[in-house]
Amino acid sequence: MKTIILLAGIFIVGILLPEPVTSQNCKCARNMCCSKYGYCGTGPAYCGKDCRGGPCSQPARPNNANVAGIVTPTFFNRIVAKSGPRCPGRGFYTRDAFLKVIKGYPRFGRSGSLADSKREIAAFFAHVSHETRNFCYKEEINGRSRNYCDRTTKQYPCNPKKSYYGRGPIQLAWNYNYGAAGKSLGFDGVNNPDIVARDPVVSFKTALWFWMENCHWDFASGKGFGATIRAVNGKECGRGNPRAVSSRVAYYIAYCKQFGVKPGNNLRC
Repeated sequence: MKTIILLAGIFIVGILLPEPVTSQNCKCARNMCCSKYGYCGTGPAYCGKDCRGGPCSQPARPNNANVAGIVTPTFFNRIVAKSGPRCPGRGFYTRDAFLKVIKGYPRFGRSGSLADSKREIAAFFAHVSHETRNFCYKEEINGRSRNYCDRTTKQYPCNPKKSYYGRGPIQLAWNYNYGAAGKSLGFDGVNNPDIVARDPVVSFKTALWFWMENCHWDFASGKGFGATIRAVNGKECGRGNPRAVSSRVAYYIAYCKQFGVKPGNNLRC
């Protein structure tokens, strides 16, 4: 009898208690989201990608844009054709490798309208074209003289025998990026960063990984091409390197024109 009364009491208390708030782990107010970094707030930065609790917004389902139909052999080969025949990246970066990789990223180039999809693809290849000089380089120019080791990163401590200069289509750099990319993609980025410049599939995987982690959400939220420049190389913004910013923007506008879409606003960072 006492057991029945106790259970009934627990049931009644459960009814009377307020609705659970999933963001309580971050101690956020009921109407606020807990971001992936553990901060409370509202808007895409808090309620968007990797939101940990609260009224997180669910990303829209991917549209039916045909990325392979947008990144045609003609489009890809036009970029390659601008690099010299002796470029180390010529023949390394292939459309087949790119198409193989995007199967693992179903949201890339498939958010919003078809025009939005084309703009995102144009933005990605604008950065790739600038970073690699039209698929000429697999590694950062004079990169071996720059280690890019952040010794404060305890999760991915540097291997003293390795260097973390830029490699691949987006020129992945720093030990924390190699470590995080490797953990996500299944390779040892800290102890084997060179694979990004040796394996074209891994190379494109790191580029798409970086894009989806750092650029896709802002671009899909309408922040414009300028936000992606800040994500890829924020040091260029402001008075940092306006010529580099102009180069990226020029590529983006040109690719948008090829795809038959307007580039939108907020082009510079």
